[in-house]
Amino acid sequence: MGIIKNEVAKDLKAQAAELKKEKQQYGDSKYEQAFKKYDLNVDEEKVRDAVREIIANKVPKNDNLEVKKFLLGSVELTSLHTTDTDESILAMTEKVNKFDSVYPTLPHVAAICVYPRFTELVAQSLEVDGVEITNVTGNFPSSQSRMEVKVAETSLAIADGATNIDIVMPVGKFLSEDYEGVADDINELKEVCGEVPMKVILETCDLGGLSNVKKAAILSMYAGADYIKTSTGKEKAGATPEGVYVMCQAIKEYYDETGIQIGIKPAGGINTVMDAVVLYTIVKEVLGEKWLTNYWFRLGTSRLTNLLLSEIIGKETKWF
Repeated sequence: MGIIKNEVAKDLKAQAAELKKEKQQYGDSKYEQAFKKYDLNVDEEKVRDAVREIIANKVPKNDNLEVKKFLLGSVELTSLHTTDTDESILAMTEKVNKFDSVYPTLPHVAAICVYPRFTELVAQSLEVDGVEITNVTGNFPSSQSRMEVKVAETSLAIADGATNIDIVMPVGKFLSEDYEGVADDINELKEVCGEVPMKVILETCDLGGLSNVKKAAILSMYAGADYIKTSTGKEKAGATPEGVYVMCQAIKEYYDETGIQIGIKPAGGINTVMDAVVLYTIVKEVLGEKWLTNYWFRLGTSRLTNLLLSEIIGKETKWF
């Protein structure tokens, strides 16, 4: 085994040397060239200071009824559990169908987010205009499968009625600095999606720092993301104010450079109404009013929906 291990190590070293040689011969990839247009060295202490200032000085005025109504209308009502059944997903969809009749003055959720197995069921059962059907595809939550599998799953989801697709950036490839491989994965799935909006989940908690969060955001946008999303909700942490702040900075700089508007979806770990108000305020302060629609700003959550509704109507409810 030792001989085999040594031979593999030699092969990997030789491959790395060959890649370095090719880079010297042909220059940086188009994505590495794109990186040079942006300052990717994020000062984490400055980000924390900026977030603290926003929370202290800007959040209080957004802690109001109108913002909470907006946030309710930006929710992608999510059920991504091992225990999901046809019955549980149908029950959730029926709650969305009946919401207008019980709360006619409130906005409905922006989308229902489920696994692809339930797409056709939701598409056949959903009766509310304007509510999207989001699917997580591409071997969610790990993105660790063959590309043929990711393509097939995404294609079938759209055929079954998905109107939004959420994929996970291949984090392992990113951490190995295989930026071409990451971009190729994202780009190929965007080609499958066509006009269907595609969100790329960065899994920010696994990236090792805010500089990598910004680099992953820039790479995903250049590769074809229509939105960038913080997290799967399946890892050790979800959306953080600092991560969302840096993602918003990346979106703004990309928009200034290209003129292309990219949406944002914080998801995972949004446990309180105030968590959501903080994230809303960061988006407002960094990106501005143009992003404050339930098309460009989404929240991936389940538990938050009832908390928002309870604060809006002034009493505890568990409608969803």
